[in-house]
Amino acid sequence: MRLSKTYFFLLLFILLLSACSNKEASHNEHDQKVPMQIGDIREETSSAAEIPSFLGDKSEELVTIYTAAANHQELLEQIPCYCGCGDSVGHRDSYDCFVHQNNADGSIVWDDHGTKCGVCLEIAAISMIEYQEGKSVEEIRDLIDEKYKEGFANPTPTPKPGS
Repeated sequence: MRLSKTYFFLLLFILLLSACSNKEASHNEHDQKVPMQIGDIREETSSAAEIPSFLGDKSEELVTIYTAAANHQELLEQIPCYCGCGDSVGHRDSYDCFVHQNNADGSIVWDDHGTKCGVCLEIAAISMIEYQEGKSVEEIRDLIDEKYKEGFANPTPTPKPGS
Protein backbone atom coordinates (compact mmCIF):
# COMPACT_ATOMS: atom_id res chain seq x y z
CA MET A 1 0.00 0.00 0.00
CA ARG A 2 1.37 3.42 -0.93
CA LEU A 3 1.67 5.89 1.94
CA SER A 4 0.70 9.51 1.52
CA LYS A 5 3.29 12.24 2.07
CA THR A 6 1.83 12.99 5.53
CA TYR A 7 2.14 9.41 6.68
CA PHE A 8 5.61 9.12 5.18
CA PHE A 9 6.69 12.05 7.39
CA LEU A 10 5.04 10.43 10.41
CA LEU A 11 6.93 7.20 9.78
CA LEU A 12 10.18 9.08 9.25
CA PHE A 13 9.64 10.99 12.50
CA ILE A 14 9.04 7.76 14.44
CA LEU A 15 12.23 6.29 13.04
CA LEU A 16 14.17 9.40 14.01
CA LEU A 17 12.68 9.32 17.51
CA SER A 18 13.64 5.68 17.89
CA ALA A 19 17.14 6.21 16.58
CA CYS A 20 17.81 9.27 18.71
CA SER A 21 16.43 7.96 21.97
CA ASN A 22 18.13 5.78 24.50
CA LYS A 23 15.45 3.16 25.10
CA GLU A 24 16.96 1.94 28.38
CA ALA A 25 17.19 5.46 29.80
CA SER A 26 13.62 6.11 28.71
CA HIS A 27 12.43 2.98 30.47
CA ASN A 28 14.33 3.84 33.63
CA GLU A 29 12.81 7.31 33.65
CA HIS A 30 9.31 5.86 33.43
CA ASP A 31 10.06 3.09 35.95
CA GLN A 32 10.98 5.79 38.45
CA LYS A 33 7.62 7.43 37.75
CA VAL A 34 9.15 10.85 37.13
CA PRO A 35 6.16 13.20 36.92
CA MET A 36 5.46 14.83 33.59
CA GLN A 37 5.92 18.56 33.33
CA ILE A 38 2.80 20.23 34.65
CA GLY A 39 1.63 23.46 33.08
CA ASP A 40 0.88 22.41 29.55
CA ILE A 41 0.07 25.27 27.20
CA ARG A 42 -3.43 25.29 25.79
CA GLU A 43 -4.43 27.41 22.84
CA GLU A 44 -7.69 27.76 20.95
CA THR A 45 -7.82 28.10 17.17
CA SER A 46 -10.82 28.49 14.88
CA SER A 47 -10.50 24.92 13.54
CA ALA A 48 -8.19 21.92 13.31
CA ALA A 49 -6.86 23.40 10.05
CA GLU A 50 -5.34 26.32 11.99
CA ILE A 51 -2.31 25.25 13.99
CA PRO A 52 -1.58 26.79 17.38
CA SER A 53 1.24 29.30 17.76
CA PHE A 54 3.20 26.98 20.08
CA LEU A 55 3.90 24.81 17.01
CA GLY A 56 5.39 27.79 15.14
CA ASP A 57 9.01 26.91 15.92
CA LYS A 58 8.56 23.13 15.79
CA SER A 59 9.63 20.74 13.06
CA GLU A 60 7.44 19.97 10.08
CA GLU A 61 7.16 16.38 11.34
CA LEU A 62 5.82 17.50 14.72
CA VAL A 63 3.28 19.81 13.07
CA THR A 64 2.25 16.89 10.83
CA ILE A 65 1.64 14.63 13.83
CA TYR A 66 -0.42 17.32 15.57
CA THR A 67 -2.50 17.97 12.45
CA ALA A 68 -3.03 14.25 11.87
CA ALA A 69 -3.93 13.70 15.54
CA ALA A 70 -6.61 16.39 15.38
CA ASN A 71 -8.08 14.58 12.36
CA HIS A 72 -8.03 11.15 14.06
CA GLN A 73 -10.05 11.91 17.19
CA GLU A 74 -12.18 8.74 17.04
CA LEU A 75 -9.08 6.55 16.77
CA LEU A 76 -6.87 8.25 19.36
CA GLU A 77 -9.67 8.47 21.93
CA GLN A 78 -9.55 4.64 21.99
CA ILE A 79 -5.76 4.41 22.37
CA PRO A 80 -4.10 4.85 25.78
CA CYS A 81 -0.95 6.86 26.39
CA TYR A 82 1.79 5.26 28.46
CA CYS A 83 3.86 8.34 29.40
CA GLY A 84 2.21 8.88 32.79
CA CYS A 85 -0.01 11.75 31.71
CA GLY A 86 -3.10 10.00 33.01
CA ASP A 87 -1.74 10.25 36.55
CA SER A 88 0.13 13.54 36.22
CA VAL A 89 -2.25 15.74 34.19
CA GLY A 90 -5.49 13.77 34.01
CA HIS A 91 -5.41 12.70 30.37
CA ARG A 92 -7.92 9.99 29.45
CA ASP A 93 -6.41 8.84 26.13
CA SER A 94 -3.80 9.58 23.48
CA TYR A 95 -5.95 12.27 21.86
CA ASP A 96 -5.73 14.37 25.04
CA CYS A 97 -1.95 14.71 24.56
CA PHE A 98 -2.64 16.88 21.51
CA VAL A 99 -6.16 18.28 21.82
CA HIS A 100 -7.76 19.40 25.06
CA GLN A 101 -11.21 20.13 23.68
CA ASN A 102 -13.29 20.26 20.51
CA ASN A 103 -15.92 22.99 20.66
CA ALA A 104 -19.39 22.87 19.10
CA ASP A 105 -18.54 25.79 16.79
CA GLY A 106 -15.64 23.84 15.23
CA SER A 107 -12.93 25.62 17.18
CA ILE A 108 -10.34 23.46 18.90
CA VAL A 109 -8.33 23.88 22.09
CA TRP A 110 -4.88 22.40 21.51
CA ASP A 111 -2.58 21.04 24.25
CA ASP A 112 1.20 21.27 23.89
CA HIS A 113 1.83 18.16 26.02
CA GLY A 114 2.73 16.11 22.93
CA THR A 115 5.48 18.56 21.96
CA LYS A 116 7.44 17.54 25.08
CA CYS A 117 6.92 13.79 25.05
CA GLY A 118 8.39 11.21 22.69
CA VAL A 119 6.13 8.46 24.07
CA CYS A 120 3.00 10.49 23.21
CA LEU A 121 4.29 11.23 19.71
CA GLU A 122 5.30 7.65 19.03
CA ILE A 123 2.00 6.14 20.22
CA ALA A 124 -0.07 8.57 18.16
CA ALA A 125 2.09 8.18 15.05
CA ILE A 126 2.16 4.38 15.22
CA SER A 127 -1.61 4.29 15.76
CA MET A 128 -2.37 6.58 12.83
CA ILE A 129 0.02 4.79 10.46
CA GLU A 130 -1.39 1.37 11.38
CA TYR A 131 -4.93 2.73 10.88
CA GLN A 132 -3.96 4.16 7.49
CA GLU A 133 -2.58 0.72 6.55
CA GLY A 134 -5.94 -0.89 7.29
CA LYS A 135 -5.62 -2.25 10.83
CA SER A 136 -8.72 -2.13 13.01
CA VAL A 137 -8.88 0.00 16.14
CA GLU A 138 -8.92 -3.21 18.21
CA GLU A 139 -5.74 -4.48 16.51
CA ILE A 140 -4.01 -1.14 17.04
CA ARG A 141 -5.05 -1.03 20.68
CA ASP A 142 -3.67 -4.54 21.24
CA LEU A 143 -0.42 -3.58 19.49
CA ILE A 144 0.05 -0.46 21.65
CA ASP A 145 -0.86 -2.26 24.89
CA GLU A 146 1.64 -5.02 24.10
CA LYS A 147 4.45 -2.67 23.05
CA TYR A 148 4.18 -0.44 26.13
CA LYS A 149 3.12 -2.93 28.82
CA GLU A 150 6.55 -3.12 30.44
CA GLY A 151 8.95 -0.34 31.36
CA PHE A 152 6.53 2.53 30.88
CA ALA A 153 4.18 4.42 33.16
CA ASN A 154 0.59 3.39 33.88
CA PRO A 155 -1.65 3.88 30.85
CA THR A 156 -4.36 6.48 30.69
CA PRO A 157 -7.77 5.11 31.78
CA THR A 158 -8.87 4.50 28.20
CA PRO A 159 -11.71 1.97 27.84
CA LYS A 160 -11.11 -0.86 25.37
CA PRO A 161 -12.88 -0.38 22.02
CA GLY A 162 -16.43 -1.70 22.19
CA SER A 163 -16.59 -1.48 26.01
